[in-house]
Amino acid sequence: MQHRLSPSTIALLTLPPLLWAGNAVVGRLVHELVPPMTLNFLRWAIAFALLLPLAGRTLRRDSPLWAHWRRYSLLGLLGVGCYNALQYLALQTSTPINATLVGSSMPVWMLSVGALFFGVPVARQQLLGALLSIVGVVLVLSRGEWAQLMAFKLVAGDLFMLLATIAWSFYSWLLVRTTEPPGLRQDWSGFLIAQMVFGLGWSGLFAGGEWLLTPAHISWGWPLLAALAFIAVGPALLAYRCWGSGVQQAGPGVAGFFINLTPLFAALMSTLFLGEHPHLYHAVAFGFIVGGIVVSARR
Repeated sequence: MQHRLSPSTIALLTLPPLLWAGNAVVGRLVHELVPPMTLNFLRWAIAFALLLPLAGRTLRRDSPLWAHWRRYSLLGLLGVGCYNALQYLALQTSTPINATLVGSSMPVWMLSVGALFFGVPVARQQLLGALLSIVGVVLVLSRGEWAQLMAFKLVAGDLFMLLATIAWSFYSWLLVRTTEPPGLRQDWSGFLIAQMVFGLGWSGLFAGGEWLLTPAHISWGWPLLAALAFIAVGPALLAYRCWGSGVQQAGPGVAGFFINLTPLFAALMSTLFLGEHPHLYHAVAFGFIVGGIVVSARR
């Protein structure tokens, strides 16, 4: 089913890639200060504490959440327990450029998961949109030079990023292909904390295994505390809130194309923080990515 993109839906689906670009940069900056699974657990523990005063009623014994615990346990596993944990794990060995390039396969996985597991046919314009969008991403990451792309090499972290991308595709489809309990249908904070309460269990289990099986350590200090504050509020609470609403309105097939704005935003952040000047290929790539979104969203 095709969905019309309104300005508000575009805004809802554009903000998460912006925040997730910052999340990737911060995750790389602190990868030597905290283990990846622990970083993911701390991030969501802080986000849970911040959201609890607003949505604590959802956790009451008589809440409709508990009757649908299997659904929220699965959403918590994919969206909270796996996606960012795998991304942080990928950034231990992979560069942000490599990880972002692997993540640019999101539209393909969104369309494939929808067709194979949810019976949603893929339209011709969506395939064309996926091609345009990926061309834009490759153009950004190659800096407009073929030699840069030829030098690209896969490492172990890229496999983790691929698994993260697939997990997020399933998560996004499950957001719209199953029915919410009546008490949570219009309550975004309750819906998010319902995922968090199970996701914290999963991420805590993964973090515990990390400390048990690896020489994990944490270097506490203001850099790590500032990073945790940012990734808990921005890429977690705000981005997930906007993404959930945007996917409900536009559908996962269309929403997946907005993910490819992430590497563009990452490139712009590098320009801002490193003092590099924008180049023509940035504008051309932006045209390809937006063109892919527009083509895929046509009725």
